[in-house]
Amino acid sequence: MRGMFSFCPVCNNQVLSNELEWHVNSHFEEDELDRDLELAQQVAMAPPSPTNNISVEVDISFEDYGEASQASSSTAGKANRDQEISHLAKVQLKSDFYRVEGGLLNLLRTCLYNEGNNCSSIVSGYVDHYQTLRSDRGWGCGWRNIQMLSSNLLHERKEAKQVLFGGSQFVPDIPALQRWLELAWQRGFDQIGSSHYDRNIYGTKRWIGTTECAAIFRSFGLKARIVDFDSTESGGSRMNGKKRGRYADLHGPMDKFVVRGVGSDTQTNGRSSDVIETLGRQVLVDWVWKYFTGLTSGSFDVSQCITVSEKTPLYFQHDGHSRTIVGIQMQKGFRGSEDRFSLLILDPGHKTADLEKALRKQKGWQGMIKRGPHTLKKPQYQLCYIDPGIVSSAEMEQLKTIDSTLVSF
Repeated sequence: MRGMFSFCPVCNNQVLSNELEWHVNSHFEEDELDRDLELAQQVAMAPPSPTNNISVEVDISFEDYGEASQASSSTAGKANRDQEISHLAKVQLKSDFYRVEGGLLNLLRTCLYNEGNNCSSIVSGYVDHYQTLRSDRGWGCGWRNIQMLSSNLLHERKEAKQVLFGGSQFVPDIPALQRWLELAWQRGFDQIGSSHYDRNIYGTKRWIGTTECAAIFRSFGLKARIVDFDSTESGGSRMNGKKRGRYADLHGPMDKFVVRGVGSDTQTNGRSSDVIETLGRQVLVDWVWKYFTGLTSGSFDVSQCITVSEKTPLYFQHDGHSRTIVGIQMQKGFRGSEDRFSLLILDPGHKTADLEKALRKQKGWQGMIKRGPHTLKKPQYQLCYIDPGIVSSAEMEQLKTIDSTLVSF
């Protein structure tokens, strides 16, 4: 049966999908993480000192939010939740990250421009890269991608800046994001998905996915959407509200693209499974191209070498890992050949300093950022994005209950 095994992102060995999270975490000794937490608490207690372009290797300190977490378990009702939100907004800490002078995406746009006139690229306006640190290695990629999306929203959208994270106007660290997710669950967002975590994720090393990302942003009134690409036989099935590996059963505001009916070794509707999987990969790439070209800072002209998109980056999820798509490049076909596309992806598993070095030297950056359709070898992918605008308080309830839309071919 398909989908029963996954590859470990650390050792690349094949393991059972339902044991993948345990397997990855087993690579990292508990005593090492305990030392990280202890050191993080010492750092949190120390007076701040100015830093410049320093990637802090300790980023996790759960002690700072203990009061908010205790309040969560001992109080109920809207007034108490409002008090918790207010308290969390005051005590949350800004996440450390490696700052790239001039902005990482400006460097990327320069490299894309220098590739020549035969290529047309469209890239998000601004994104800070948040890399996985030793303290969240093996489980923190989802949170890092939320931080990357948040950096874009805070920089590019005034309405989001006013409401995100209590109006703090900065990207919080992972423990604070965990508490924001718990508060979203308490308010009724993604209730079925929250039951997978027993509605408790603060202080844990649990993996998250697109539904948790959407729940956080929707809880602030942002129009988070999920699109699902599935080439498995059971694509689109509900599975009784349980997780599929790293995937939540999909609910909430969502567009759904599904490549249906793939057999293990048979023909389906006159097309082989290989043909359907190839078609499915192209569907995903076509969708990303249409997404980024749908709204730009100017009218999109395919003859332009570089265009800045007003769309948010895409949280890009697949079994075992998640990344952030910040744009897409099209290379025009030569003498009647088909156009070729490359997704432009920031991986939290890469060190920001290495990305900056490759982009500044304009050497080796393609292997770190560009991904063609042939690299999309997973049977399932999910994307999360945020449409412009803030919903009214009367519309907030709809963000919890909107049914999904199924598109198949």
